[in-house]
Amino acid sequence: MTGWIAPVSSAHEPSASHTDRQRFASTWAEALVGTSYVPMTSAEVEQRLRHYTDELLESLASEPFDTTAARKVGADLVAVHFTGAESLARTVDLIGEKILPLLRLDDTAAWRSRVSAVQAAVCSGFTQAARTRTLDEQEAIRQAVLDARDSVEQALRTSEARFRAIFSEAAIGIGIADTKSRILETNSSLRRIVGRNGEELQSMTVYELMDPEDPEEVWHQYEELVRGDREQFRVEKPFTRPDGSKSWTELIVSLVRDEGGLPLYQVAMMEDITDRRMLQERLRHQALHDPLTGLPNRALLLERLGEALQGTPGKRIALCYMDLDGFKAINDSLGHPVGDSLLVAVAERLAASVQGSDRLIARMGGDEFVILIEDSDGVDQAIEVAEQVLDSLVEPVRVEGHELTVMASVGIVERTIDGQTPAELVRDADVTLYWAKDEGRNQWALFDIERNAAEVAQFQLSARMPAALEHGEFYVEYQPLVGLREQSMSGVEALVRWWHPELGRLGPDRFISLAEETGLIVSLGRWVLRRACWQATRWQHEFGSAAPFVSVNLAVRQSRDPGLVSDVAEILEETGLPPSKLQLELTESAVMGTADEPLGALRALSRMGVRIAIDDFGTGYSNLTYLRHLPVHELKIAGSFMEGLRETESPDPVNAQIVSTLVDLAHTLGLTVTAEGIETHAQAQRLADIGCETGQGWFFARPGSPEAVRSRLTDEFG
Repeated sequence: MTGWIAPVSSAHEPSASHTDRQRFASTWAEALVGTSYVPMTSAEVEQRLRHYTDELLESLASEPFDTTAARKVGADLVAVHFTGAESLARTVDLIGEKILPLLRLDDTAAWRSRVSAVQAAVCSGFTQAARTRTLDEQEAIRQAVLDARDSVEQALRTSEARFRAIFSEAAIGIGIADTKSRILETNSSLRRIVGRNGEELQSMTVYELMDPEDPEEVWHQYEELVRGDREQFRVEKPFTRPDGSKSWTELIVSLVRDEGGLPLYQVAMMEDITDRRMLQERLRHQALHDPLTGLPNRALLLERLGEALQGTPGKRIALCYMDLDGFKAINDSLGHPVGDSLLVAVAERLAASVQGSDRLIARMGGDEFVILIEDSDGVDQAIEVAEQVLDSLVEPVRVEGHELTVMASVGIVERTIDGQTPAELVRDADVTLYWAKDEGRNQWALFDIERNAAEVAQFQLSARMPAALEHGEFYVEYQPLVGLREQSMSGVEALVRWWHPELGRLGPDRFISLAEETGLIVSLGRWVLRRACWQATRWQHEFGSAAPFVSVNLAVRQSRDPGLVSDVAEILEETGLPPSKLQLELTESAVMGTADEPLGALRALSRMGVRIAIDDFGTGYSNLTYLRHLPVHELKIAGSFMEGLRETESPDPVNAQIVSTLVDLAHTLGLTVTAEGIETHAQAQRLADIGCETGQGWFFARPGSPEAVRSRLTDEFG
């Protein structure tokens, strides 16, 4: 029982005064009076329980949490003769009701979990000690039977008298049967346990006391004993009384042989453990059910799911994973009591709408519920159940004076049980639930193995990116920016690529969005900027003023990084690249939506001499009045406008007019213009005629290595 309870903050360690501890011990003593015969005075009992109180508090407050002291308390109760089931039940109830108020602690989930563990430990120690005590008594009785057989006549009479006294007065049930399983004699305790009188039992055989809940192994062991192949067996076994009620027993059956070693009698000894069994079942129910809604919890769902997966190969199973839409808003605005009442109402509606012995509704925690269909007829049935669940929530829920409209999202997994595990099924259903949420409220979604594989692949890429950056798996290619009039290269755009060990070359469309989501885009962007500036410096040393400037893309997250200006300044100083040879590109939406702090960074970079360009201009919704106040030097017109300019004879008039207007606007604001996505000579010529200064696209060159750029520079400038 140790090690599984979460630690509790030291700021809330329990403290109880001497008076509080004495009061708890007194209450405990009063609860135990009359439950068992104890050879001690009331004062001695209370003093002993005062010591046990300290041990319970020691166990509850231990860090790391350890229930050893609580388990010892349970064993000590038996040692001082508090052996009755009622003694244990009252002790467990008292701990559950009084221990937290005694410690002056809030009734939190963490402390309740510790209290439950302490209760279970007390039960465990008590049960083990009681069982040992009973077995010792049983062994003594068995030895008395054996002694009676082997003694001389006088000793036999003495042993018989002793046996009769024990037999008649023993608290445990004792019965004797012959090797034909005919019941010969029983004591009053056994007759009370099975609910039958002596005459009735003596007219019966042992087999007539079989119970439907008995496993075959019990009777297999019994038959071995009757044949003489086994000396003894022990088992927990129920007996059904004539009135239909059940009594649970700890049963031990031993074989008595004659002087020649042949089976002579069988002696059965049984302890009534019905109360203990009921307590264990109650604790098990509490452990496997949600205390708020009464529904099975995650533990019971996984247990039932594991059993279902052991069925016949080819059998189908389905999970519907449900989550309430907007539940957090209800909790935050109306309070947790209203939220709890809503969850109870939802649980009742689910129970009413989803019925069947092969179905289980469980609360996973929070506002999440799962419906298990053990014998699924196929996807259509699972979808039907999901729609029943959604329909059951259509009617508004009235709780504590509020009328709440409730909607939910449901993820559905339906498949054969072959090769499945409970964890995999729940995981896939949970993933599918979030697909449903992405599609809008009040929706269900069906698990798609291809979509899941794609998302897993994306996650794996995301997880590998930090190591890939550290191990040098990224590299930079450069695409020329060419003057449309003189057809010479004036600059290059740096484009990052990833050489994945298994997947090979990956373009930015595969990993840039992942880098932005994880925050790695800042360090990756810094690495690209440093690599591009070093390369531009090498060209500068080789080609002088003819060397191209380098244009590097800035992600939105980079533009908002407080260290952007200092990073750029440090890299320029480190590489020796003149600021005028560096251009930073931001998307139109990023620049137009820039707040004061990032805008200040762009202005600082502009004052430093770094060029600022707006990438993919024309695809957003720019405030053109605002544009004139931005520290921008160049507009890069989006490649989507180039399609209509392919043909020289008949260009698309609308696209041509838009591009012409954008170029005129840029020139009016004192900006240069680069056209992206140029693929034909006609496009290049048309853009040159419109007045666009620079072009970029496959017509001039695809992105390539630094060596390819150097080769082109050598051809152009010698």
